[in-house]
Amino acid sequence: MDNKQLESKVMERIKSGQVKLRSRYIFLAEKLGLGSVFVLNVLFAVLFFSLMLFYLRASDNLFYLSFGSLGLFAFLESFPYLLVVSLIIFILVAGLIIKKSDISYQKPFGYLALGLLAFILLSGTVLTFTSIAEKIQARSVGFAPMEKIFRPFGNNDLREGNRGVAGRVIEVGARYVLIQTPQSILKLNLVDSFSNPPEVGQFVVVVGEMINNEFNAQMIRQVNESEMQMIRNSVHRRFGPLDSETLEKGRMIKACFDDCPRLKLPPKDCKEKCLESQSQF
Repeated sequence: MDNKQLESKVMERIKSGQVKLRSRYIFLAEKLGLGSVFVLNVLFAVLFFSLMLFYLRASDNLFYLSFGSLGLFAFLESFPYLLVVSLIIFILVAGLIIKKSDISYQKPFGYLALGLLAFILLSGTVLTFTSIAEKIQARSVGFAPMEKIFRPFGNNDLREGNRGVAGRVIEVGARYVLIQTPQSILKLNLVDSFSNPPEVGQFVVVVGEMINNEFNAQMIRQVNESEMQMIRNSVHRRFGPLDSETLEKGRMIKACFDDCPRLKLPPKDCKEKCLESQSQF
């Protein structure tokens, strides 16, 4: 079948309605839509990579590695998996769009993928040195609809872990330390005596094991609060500045914890009772 016969056959099918032509505007709209999705995915990938770097730099996560093998489980426990998974999804979707587009037929997909990855990593690193990631993390605790979107990525990983915790010291005893964490006030039982115990007002990173809502501390490291912006900001937001009222509240909560065995309260009920009562102090 020559070209003229093929052309005549196609025209006959178009005229009979068997083949319908699509408007060029539809093709244009599809390209614009696909392009918009691609741009959004790249922008979100850059933003989430920046948030991941900010979390690693401003939280307690990387500090746990300084404890050696004892801190490894605490590091894995507090690692920002949700940010990493989201970042991978955005990169994969952007790569899939490139692969399906006309550009991939003009240049090798491998080079395009490497270029895309390099752009995301470089842009995300540069963005980390701005205040955008810090502002997003700070606003993630708000109640506006747009702020709630970032809540799982802002403070979800600042929970008290079973192998590692971080917070501000408000009381130091012979065999215990009381700290304020982003979630609550936690009692640290000192497994061993420390030659350089922490002081009231200092921020600490601790590894050990959580047992019955009390933390058996094996190693404690004092850190500058500016090195843990996320922990510092969350503690300040929840408990306010360290003043005499805050210290007295901590002592009363400590007394409440100590009184739980006499009342025969289970550890979970004890913690809820003492923390709920802090607003009454």
